[in-house]
Amino acid sequence: MKKLINAPVDFVRESLEGMAVAHADLIKVHYDPTFIYRTDAPTHGKVAIVSGGGSGHEPMHGGFVGMGMLDAACPGEVFTSPTPDQMLEAAKRVDGGAGILYIVKNYSGDIMNFEMATELARSEGIRVLNILIDDDVAVRDSLYTQGRRGVGTTVLAEKICGAAAQQGYSLQRVASLCRRVNLNGRSMGIALTSCTVPANGTPTFALGDREVEMGIGIHGEPGRERMSILSADEIAQMLATSIIEDRTYSRTVREWDEDKGEWVDVELINHAFEKGDKVLAFVNSMGGTPLSELYIIYRQLIEVCKKHSLQIVRNLIGPYITSLDMQGCSITLLKLDDEMIQLWDAPVKTPSLRWGI
Repeated sequence: MKKLINAPVDFVRESLEGMAVAHADLIKVHYDPTFIYRTDAPTHGKVAIVSGGGSGHEPMHGGFVGMGMLDAACPGEVFTSPTPDQMLEAAKRVDGGAGILYIVKNYSGDIMNFEMATELARSEGIRVLNILIDDDVAVRDSLYTQGRRGVGTTVLAEKICGAAAQQGYSLQRVASLCRRVNLNGRSMGIALTSCTVPANGTPTFALGDREVEMGIGIHGEPGRERMSILSADEIAQMLATSIIEDRTYSRTVREWDEDKGEWVDVELINHAFEKGDKVLAFVNSMGGTPLSELYIIYRQLIEVCKKHSLQIVRNLIGPYITSLDMQGCSITLLKLDDEMIQLWDAPVKTPSLRWGI
């Protein structure tokens, strides 16, 4: 293992210490429990957006804390869910009286801990709603999830919902918007190599010199198929086609019902893409793939979308939800409406995403 670290046990804390001084105008870091929050938080009367997950996916989530996006992010240890006390203390720190929206990726540990944090926050008089992101078309279930994994659409939801909260949306309205973003987003990724978790010191899994894993998860979970390496165009076609041709998908999720004061099962339906849809195309590096290669993927993605009569009206290209040093990429397509486009274009200023300022 060759990494720019000191001791593996200090990896997360030292990274956060560096991030805090690098972006002291935008964020602060609280330790024990650990969370990142906006320097101007709380904002009275504004819904606060909070997310989190295991470290190793940077810049998600901490890099997206700031104006027009997240109010706080809770980093766990590498590929390990944050704890309920982190989420509770983050919520208390950024609560401006209008409530908290937790954006939760569909992994068992994240779901369990965010649900516990929700109940703890509500016991202290803080309004909290949870919305689950489950956009990975590669699998229905894995060792890490119950249903589809939460991946690239998480970044898009954090930006769009962060803008909505910045513009004064109510908690219920932001939650409804976040649910709609999730229902209209689909993702799929590929790994060319494994990643190496610092505490382990060896690759998480083994791929042959000419092998790739199609449909990989962001923690190294297995995907649909292990196959011989293909050209960039072929890879882009396989990923994009799997997303575009994914059928209407129905499932049940648990959400907090404020009126009943309890968790309830909610049936949700992801409708398939249709000709003429406007989409946001997100080509993401898994951490070890350079931007130049992502542009080659995007070049072909445009052609695949044209073939299926989808219109790319916005894009995002770069390393935004990574898996440490894994080589590979993912594609996310989000069906947009006029409201989402306006919110996507709205100003944002975070350590890792900024425009319109």
